Amino acid sequence: MKPLPPYGRQRGTALLLLVAVLGLGAASLLIGAFGRNTAEAERQLRTLSTLAQAREALLGFAATHGRLPRPAASALDGRERPADCAGDADCSGFLPWVALGVAGVDAWGKLLRYSVTPEMARAPIVSFSAVANRVVLGRDGGGQFIYVAGQEQCDVSAQCLPAVLFSQGKDGHGTSGAGVAQRPAARGAIDAAANDGASRSFISRPASGNDAMPGGAFDDQLTWITVPALYQRMRAARNLP
Repeated sequence: MKPLPPYGRQRGTALLLLVAVLGLGAASLLIGAFGRNTAEAERQLRTLSTLAQAREALLGFAATHGRLPRPAASALDGRERPADCAGDADCSGFLPWVALGVAGVDAWGKLLRYSVTPEMARAPIVSFSAVANRVVLGRDGGGQFIYVAGQEQCDVSAQCLPAVLFSQGKDGHGTSGAGVAQRPAARGAIDAAANDGASRSFISRPASGNDAMPGGAFDDQLTWITVPALYQRMRAARNLP
């Protein structure tokens, strides 16, 4: 193989520098969003990475088993619940980290939360009739709720989300890896409290320590799986009827 000419090496070096600059820019945005505390920013980044790995593991599970997993059996048992979900509440709990082979806690040692549409946790998923029913809300500039993912009515022609996965952040609600439930000292974290007890509708918005904002202080980090992403992975594995 011939060595690169000088201009090729220069272009390659410039490209690497551009990637590095873009990476630093993205990291700076995250650090700015979560404050100047670089240790906290690093925990936020690690948690985002953990959530991304868990999301990928959920898609891999579906490709192998023809369905998404049910939540964990308990805060101390990371295997999935043995019985089918009786309803939305039964299909909301903790990430089944043992079943997925991933970390079950965020960077603050809190268990990751997980909620899956019951119909998407039963095999086989019938793509022409199954309806995903999880939704994610945000708040607009006036503090009113808006749909970030999904909509008020979920049906085959207007699907919502198969599953939502989230970290409950440093402050406020959550459950430690030892199974101990945590409660916030302040009572202003309305949106975080809503996520703690939610089974279908979840809230995602920028982090804030301001209790006076609509919804109060908030540091949950959410990700989710869409129907196209789920079905694409399952079809690639030939595991979708």
